[in-house]
Amino acid sequence: MRPFNLTGTLRCFLKAQHGATSIEYAMIASGVSIAILAVVTTLGETIQTVFYDKLSNLF
Repeated sequence: MRPFNLTGTLRCFLKAQHGATSIEYAMIASGVSIAILAVVTTLGETIQTVFYDKLSNLF
């Protein structure tokens, strides 16, 4: 049985880049979803106002 090499394991862990890519993609996805939410909320209120005005003019 060979001894555990903590410094080698730590050095390997710090060099690894796999997790960084997935975190970057998650941050991009969250930014896009926030932008979509803002646009949908703004357009939704505007469209709702326009349609309610047209509907009230019918009656």
